[in-house]
Amino acid sequence: MPVYHKLGEFPQKRHTIFQNKNGKHYYEQLFGTEGFVGMSSLLYHTHRPTQVKEIIKSYSAVPKIAIEKNIKALLLKGFKVVPVSDYLESRKTLLINNDCAIGLAAPTQSQEGYFYKNADADEMLFIHKGKGVLKTFMGNIRFEYGDYLIIPRGMIYQIHFESSDNRLLFCESYSPYYTPKRYKNSQGQLLEHSPFCERDYKLPTELETHDSKGDFIIKIKKEGMIHEVVYATHPFDVVGWDGYNFPWGFSIHNFEPITGRVHQPPPVHQTFETASFVVCSFCPRLYDYHPLSIPAPYNHSNIDSDEVLYYVDGDFMSRNNIEQGYITLHPKGIPHGPAPGAMERSIGQKETQELAVMIDTFRPLMVTEDAMSIDDGKYYKSWVD
Repeated sequence: MPVYHKLGEFPQKRHTIFQNKNGKHYYEQLFGTEGFVGMSSLLYHTHRPTQVKEIIKSYSAVPKIAIEKNIKALLLKGFKVVPVSDYLESRKTLLINNDCAIGLAAPTQSQEGYFYKNADADEMLFIHKGKGVLKTFMGNIRFEYGDYLIIPRGMIYQIHFESSDNRLLFCESYSPYYTPKRYKNSQGQLLEHSPFCERDYKLPTELETHDSKGDFIIKIKKEGMIHEVVYATHPFDVVGWDGYNFPWGFSIHNFEPITGRVHQPPPVHQTFETASFVVCSFCPRLYDYHPLSIPAPYNHSNIDSDEVLYYVDGDFMSRNNIEQGYITLHPKGIPHGPAPGAMERSIGQKETQELAVMIDTFRPLMVTEDAMSIDDGKYYKSWVD
């Protein structure tokens, strides 16, 4: 995260003695990424953050692959993912490669009785339905419909919902999420042409410090396994921290679209980037204003990436018969473009209310059995007249 943030209390000088009013030491932890050269924060714990009492069990969380080398365009009906009470059990991975895992979740209850840590990947959660609070050892973030939540790997968290009707898109990334380089100056500040700015970020607040001992279950995802580990102290025992590595949020509704006289290429919608894929936000906007413009996107070869589109709301003008929660996969190797009739329909239109999230991966995606269970089976033929 390219902004500095801090919560709670910490010493003026790092790596120096820090005690409470009774003379008890606090325990410093460097929470960093990419070794010692990426973003990092310094945390101060009430207890040592290393106290493992027991490892209860370990089990696989690796999804079953249905298609390893895919060439078929797919349409996945996301709202057919069956709601499940438990947050982790509700997460269904649909598309995966060695860089990321994309899926949907429909948890009906808040995460209770355990904490979760993804030691494999940074996580992006997109909130399609529901509202609540993301609770972490670095503070809380309130979320609602349209929010992206970026959770760095190694973050211990719980997610609490206000109701049982929740729908999430998630993307686990094996490299960190950043805002696009072309929007920033050499110091990391977002520039005037950026479609959002630092004021739009949702930063952690409400640092909760629990000075508790007992049996605290943390489910840790590592190398595709879930390990249920019992810690001796409450993981949310941080009294203060500062730095650049922390969870944060951003509302898709605060993305300001970039438009032009003729159709703009997909990178103008880019919101996040990693070393191996980009995330774009398609938001309500005015169409192109050249008198002969064609608002629908032109056909393109898609030779370098697999394109995943998650449809959130509105009428996505380049497709036919799209509903909320649908996912389309356009694999590299086959050109794709507007559905039959979409180009013609778009001519003369002034604006769109579409809302969608796009993930373009630089390497091909494998398709899981969970994905095939909600595939419509015929989308790849939908461009035939």
